[in-house]
Amino acid sequence: MYPGTYAVTDPDKAAIIMARSMRTVTYKELDTESNKIAHLLKENGVARGDVIAIFAENIFEYFFVTWAAQRSGLYYTAISSRLTPEEVSYIVNDCGAKAFFTSLEKSGTAAKALEECPGVSLKFCMDASADGFLDLKAESKSYPGEKLADEVEGSDLLYSSGTTGKPKGVKLPIKFSEIGTSFSIQLLLGGLYGATAKSIYLSPAPLYHAAPLRFTMAMQRIGGTAIVMEHFDPIEYLSLIEKYSVTHTQVVPTMFVRMLKLDESERTKFDTSSLKCVIHAAAPCPVPVKEQMIKWWGPIINEYYAGTEGNGFVACDSNQWLEHRGTVGKPLMGKVHILDENGETVEAGVDGTVYFEGATTFEYLNDPEKTANSRNKKGWSTLGDIGHLDDDGFLYLTDRKSYMIISGGVNIYPQEAENLLITHPKVLDVAVFGIPDPELGEQVKAVVQPISMDLASPELEQELIKFCREHLASFKCPKSVDFEEELPRHPTGKLYKRLLRDRYWKEHTIKIV
Repeated sequence: MYPGTYAVTDPDKAAIIMARSMRTVTYKELDTESNKIAHLLKENGVARGDVIAIFAENIFEYFFVTWAAQRSGLYYTAISSRLTPEEVSYIVNDCGAKAFFTSLEKSGTAAKALEECPGVSLKFCMDASADGFLDLKAESKSYPGEKLADEVEGSDLLYSSGTTGKPKGVKLPIKFSEIGTSFSIQLLLGGLYGATAKSIYLSPAPLYHAAPLRFTMAMQRIGGTAIVMEHFDPIEYLSLIEKYSVTHTQVVPTMFVRMLKLDESERTKFDTSSLKCVIHAAAPCPVPVKEQMIKWWGPIINEYYAGTEGNGFVACDSNQWLEHRGTVGKPLMGKVHILDENGETVEAGVDGTVYFEGATTFEYLNDPEKTANSRNKKGWSTLGDIGHLDDDGFLYLTDRKSYMIISGGVNIYPQEAENLLITHPKVLDVAVFGIPDPELGEQVKAVVQPISMDLASPELEQELIKFCREHLASFKCPKSVDFEEELPRHPTGKLYKRLLRDRYWKEHTIKIV
């Protein structure tokens, strides 16, 4: 089950429809173009187990490249299109990409990034001609549209932000299994969420994120049609559900919030009755928001908790959630354990670190220490979240051990901004963390100890924010800066960040929204 199957059985069926341009890619076109690129890469020395990188906004050609890699036994690294050149070059060098794919829109940033990437031998623009890049369509045109003789399954190699301040690649082992082998996401989409070849899937999020990329490709394994939004807009999203009779979709809670904030007349004028399953993940959903969504769309809202690491999967449907309000579900893949600071199992209702047992193994690329720290002595692995189980085995998340910020469904580790801001000549000490945000869940806050409190001012606040944005993607940078005479540090140098963070969360019963 993969696009090559449907290129034979239903060649003219739409595999992808881009929301705004309405550009339709049939299964035959998806199969043919990905085959051509697969031959192109192989002919140019990109072999099984090698890595390619993709840096682009949501364009239909994205899938030509991901499927070329997937059917060639390659790793493919999807890079956030919001990153700066230095952030892009770090990921490209860290993953060891041999080939790099970008878009015309991102080619300027890409060109600057690749100046620092000597290991990249092939550079392509997927959707046009661009200075410094080969035109992918022109270059692949002469290659055969038939499958490779030795097709095998590859894998994504995606990056999550790291606690050391640099993103880390999550590397899952490639088994080089026969093409068409069932994948866990495909089985979840079909088995748990009821998707079939007749399903219409609406994907509103950037394809460089794990869930949108994996679920959309899983829909193409099932033989359904994926509507891909170039950018999320709440009214456009609702109109697409009506226009295409969408049956399945996956969102982040921020999207729920933006739809609920529409005027009721705008929000309810679209027919959403075709929806059979709405999946949400990536960030906790506030209880009142989810209650309103279930009231509006009915008990078709499904939640899951998992990570790019694939080390476990916890899920619940609407009825289970209504009986256990605030839960993220029960484990469907990997047994959940809640452990205290000494690594001992705690009782139901007591918070501790969430560990998974018996699911997928993974490693953080080029970081054996981080890989080792994600496991305990029994081999169970954790994403660093804090939570508890109730008496029925449902999991509730209450905090994050690593101070990771989730803003609009995007994971942000504050160390990157801290490491940058401390280099500013007017900054003596700094702490960055998440504070409550009514729409995004959390926003990035910096608390700075300036070299002199005489410098503390709105002007310095804007100077620091601008400084941060010159070097990091804007979503990683603080939205606001507060100033303190001295940050709470132990004589050993340890920063008691929680003392600062708790001031902003004092009205909340849990430290995660």
